[in-house]
Amino acid sequence: MKSLRYINKYFLKYKWRFLLGILFTVISNYFGVQMPAYFSASINQFQYQINNPTSENVLWLALELGGIYMGLSLLKGFFLFLMRQTIIVMSRYIEFDLKKEIYDQYQALDQRFYKQNATGDLMNRISEDVGLVRMYAGPGMMYTINLVVSFMLIVGKMISISPSLTLYVLLPLPIMSILIYKVSSTMNRMSLEVQKEQSFLSTLAQESFAGIRIIKAYQRENEITQKVSASAERYKKQSMRLVLVNAFFSPTIIFLIGLSSMIAIYYGGLLTFEKKMKVGDIVAFIMYITNLTWPFASLGWISSIIQRAAASQQRINEFLTRKPDIQDISTQPCPLEKGISFQNVSFQYPNSNQPVLEQISFTVRNGETLAIIGATGSGKSTICSLISRHFDVNEGQITIANQSLQSYSLENYRHQLAVVPQDVFLFSDTIENNLKFGSEQTDITTEELREVCLQAHVLHNIEEFQEGFQTILGERGVNLSGGQKQRLSIARALLRKPKLLVLDDCLSAVDTETEEIILNELQKGAAARTTIIVSHRISSIRNATQIIVLDKGKIVESGSHDELLTQKGSYFELYQFQLEQEKDAQTKKED
Repeated sequence: MKSLRYINKYFLKYKWRFLLGILFTVISNYFGVQMPAYFSASINQFQYQINNPTSENVLWLALELGGIYMGLSLLKGFFLFLMRQTIIVMSRYIEFDLKKEIYDQYQALDQRFYKQNATGDLMNRISEDVGLVRMYAGPGMMYTINLVVSFMLIVGKMISISPSLTLYVLLPLPIMSILIYKVSSTMNRMSLEVQKEQSFLSTLAQESFAGIRIIKAYQRENEITQKVSASAERYKKQSMRLVLVNAFFSPTIIFLIGLSSMIAIYYGGLLTFEKKMKVGDIVAFIMYITNLTWPFASLGWISSIIQRAAASQQRINEFLTRKPDIQDISTQPCPLEKGISFQNVSFQYPNSNQPVLEQISFTVRNGETLAIIGATGSGKSTICSLISRHFDVNEGQITIANQSLQSYSLENYRHQLAVVPQDVFLFSDTIENNLKFGSEQTDITTEELREVCLQAHVLHNIEEFQEGFQTILGERGVNLSGGQKQRLSIARALLRKPKLLVLDDCLSAVDTETEEIILNELQKGAAARTTIIVSHRISSIRNATQIIVLDKGKIVESGSHDELLTQKGSYFELYQFQLEQEKDAQTKKED
């Protein structure tokens, strides 16, 4: 139960609903307890009338007692309805709040978190795990309160009839308590295993759906199906073991309740013969025991709910208590128009022994364009991640206006930043909404959309669609080509009107002619912003103000395009190589 203490704050938030639910539970059970008492009284009175026959009195008594019994049933049902409306509705509010809190936490956590956790597992915790916690806050809590209240009221009534018979009837309860404790411990351990396997199964399913094109391209359908089937089989076996333990629980409880009924009949009969009890009292005892049957029989179900909820909340707490590595501790606005500077920056990813960047230094001012080029794995995208402040540097510092980047408001800084990553992501929405996602303006006109799409050289592609800007894109923009997705992503960044624009190898899927058009368009607004371009192709960066060449995380060359060519180093060799490739491609095209 330690992990479930976390949601006590929600019980406090909805305390009036919770207290009303408890009050309605008490009232409902009060009327329920009165029903056997009236039934007992009616039997005793009927027995008296039989011994002293007066048909008129018997008929009147039957109508009177029947009406009272029906009225008590209606009152019990009405307050039972109110009990469910307060406690179950409260649990839905708690579910909503908890999901919102988890989602907000997901948004706050940094890139390191998402590198360490699978998407399927994250989805399972915010859906399945929260659902199980809601079952604890709703039905689990409601039936537990109902059990406690009904037990106290019923036992109180039983003691008022016969303390000795009550003692004998309650003898099986210690056995029941021990059984509940033992089974609950087992169920807690098994519930945790079930939830872990369910998360693994969700991750497998999510990855197989996301990578369905690769799976079909390499004809791995059978292999993936076998993996998912094996995980589903393990989940089924673990769930069946949990169900088996739970299945033994309820019949055992019912048997112990039945044993109490047998004791009530036998010992109550003896007391009746001794004239210490009446027949109606024995019937009332049996009804009271019967009324306890469901609350106690539900203990197994309640215990299962609590244990599964505890296991789920424990998994949820692992994320809720986690603090992001990137902290926004300042409210100072960032003067990004003054450019950005790297000063002896070194960086190494968490859980890695190999540094990615070593002693990187450069300065790019407003209106200038910095280009970064280098082989795969040289650290180009890592520089973009550091600029976006998805990670903080290990050594050195990134400065703006001679102050550390960490001294500025992260929210304000990112508000002025636009990044077009290598892995373009588009939402399953209209083209218009995908473009507007990059801007916080609410009054964007169609002309503004057309303008940025023209700059990104994607307007003509959009106009080819029958619905134009209202065209619905498939998942991750599946109905667009790679180049179209990249250009749409560039247009989205331009609509943001950033002071710092970072293009992380986002022209790799377009041809050189289209690339030239886009770069020329980008140059038109370059004076009003700082631009950083990461690329493998020299054609993308040759007009940059400054170019740095990375090799294994170090800057090996820097300067303008012409300056680097005169150095006859690695940049010159790459230029010559790409120039020969272009000549060969042109020759083949002419042939």
